[in-house]
Amino acid sequence: MAFSIVTDTGANITDRVRDHYGITVVPLTLIIEGEEMQLSSTEDFDYDDYYQKLKDGIKASTSQVNPAQFMDCFEPILEAGNDILYIGLSGGVTGSVNSAKIAASDLMEDFPDRQIRILDSLGAALGEGILVVEAAELREQGMSIDEVTDQIEFQKYCMYQVFVVDDLKHLKRTGRISGALASLGSMMDIKPILKGNTEGKIVVECKARGRKQAIKALAEKYRDLVVDPEEQIVGITYAGKREDAVHLANLVSKIAEPKKIWMVPHEPVTGSHVGPGMLGLFFKGADDVRAF
Repeated sequence: MAFSIVTDTGANITDRVRDHYGITVVPLTLIIEGEEMQLSSTEDFDYDDYYQKLKDGIKASTSQVNPAQFMDCFEPILEAGNDILYIGLSGGVTGSVNSAKIAASDLMEDFPDRQIRILDSLGAALGEGILVVEAAELREQGMSIDEVTDQIEFQKYCMYQVFVVDDLKHLKRTGRISGALASLGSMMDIKPILKGNTEGKIVVECKARGRKQAIKALAEKYRDLVVDPEEQIVGITYAGKREDAVHLANLVSKIAEPKKIWMVPHEPVTGSHVGPGMLGLFFKGADDVRAF
């Protein structure tokens, strides 16, 4: 049975990748100075201007995808005779996955012969997006929706997601970290290295003195934890300071050349939480790597 793969703009995949694999993307909502915008595509988005405005103090917030939005997305797919695999932004930072489950439950009453699988990626940005692309590639290999779901359910625990930010105030303001944790970043230029844990929540992994050492620490995590780099896509996202992303990509390549490195601006919705200067690294390790 044919099935469609659906994700959200939190997955940080480019329009080219989306179109190549035939992936449906549900837009997240970004609110800037009280004005809402739903970004189904961020291809023409002015990232440099946006992150500079965040640095200057512009007010930006977000809202999760609601069940009605998911129903509007899912229903035409079901009507066309396709099943659905939705891979969404981590439930540790948003309630969108729960909204998708509500929508799926309601729709199954009208489409009892269809299947809808809802999968919490436990990730954001390319930590989510790489899994979405892997799902599409498995589909191309002829796997069923259940086989693909099982594979990605396992692989999400192998996805290591580690990042550094310039200022923890954005994560504090939006409730993604505690005030006590945020205070660490203001002490003597200490840069907490953050990661997604086994529940998809943001926690401190280690600390570094200054940005240069923080970037080095990201690369060291890759050196210590990556598994089979030649077989995988490694992701790097950045919120401004592209030169730091290039530097990190070079460090990664020198340690162990991956099959591909995807380096993209960090999408603006989750970017409002991590703030300008964020630099993230996403790669596969062992199946218990999130616990390290």
